[in-house]
Amino acid sequence: MLRIILNGCNGKMGQAITACVNSREDCEIVAGVDKEPIMLSRYPVFTDPHDITCEADVLIDFSHPSALKNVLSFCVSRKVPAVIATTGFSDEQIEEIKNTSNQIPVFFSFNMSLGVNLLVELCKKAASVLGNDFDIEIVEAHHNQKIDAPSGTALMLANAINQVLNNEYIYKYDRHSQRKKRSKKEIGIHAVRGGTIVGEHQVIFAGRDEIITLSHSARSKEIFAAGAISAALFLFNKPSGLYNMSDLVKST
Repeated sequence: MLRIILNGCNGKMGQAITACVNSREDCEIVAGVDKEPIMLSRYPVFTDPHDITCEADVLIDFSHPSALKNVLSFCVSRKVPAVIATTGFSDEQIEEIKNTSNQIPVFFSFNMSLGVNLLVELCKKAASVLGNDFDIEIVEAHHNQKIDAPSGTALMLANAINQVLNNEYIYKYDRHSQRKKRSKKEIGIHAVRGGTIVGEHQVIFAGRDEIITLSHSARSKEIFAAGAISAALFLFNKPSGLYNMSDLVKST
């Protein structure tokens, strides 16, 4: 049975992962980490992962970017593989994640949903076929408690499309400050925040007299919880390296 340490265990996603793990027989949470060390489930909760004494096979991090350095330090010191599912990291933090993967197995994705990662592949195909003949706009919507904008998933979609287009496109986040026509070499990225929206992403390819829209709608946080657990099971016994949802999809 896979033994999991859950960082951010008392948050909404942490509780969703806990509920999902409780319904399975192939894994268990042996310890949690949270800034509020309240036991909401059967496992003990710590404010610092370095205080955990029990053995574990993997750590799942669904918390806050500020916790990253301590999480990676713990995982390296204990040789525990890490599933990093938190969003909102800076470029420097992403580089830190990549560097850590030279020492331990690290699974990192901006979105843990299998459907979203299928959307990424569809967008890459669309970009390769439509090329420079279509303008590309990405619209994402999330609940009013989400801190980072645009979402990590929106950036993941933009990066995947841009890679197909030889990284020639710039990202445009704000149009009201400039009065000029849209550049052909840009990808517009727009964020909506409101209510209890779990996660909506639309990728619009707008051409001459036709529009193609690819979209994904998340209806509950359980899809991300299930994806994080699948990532943890996938990562077990893997060698050091950086893994993502594409690796998981290929293995199924």
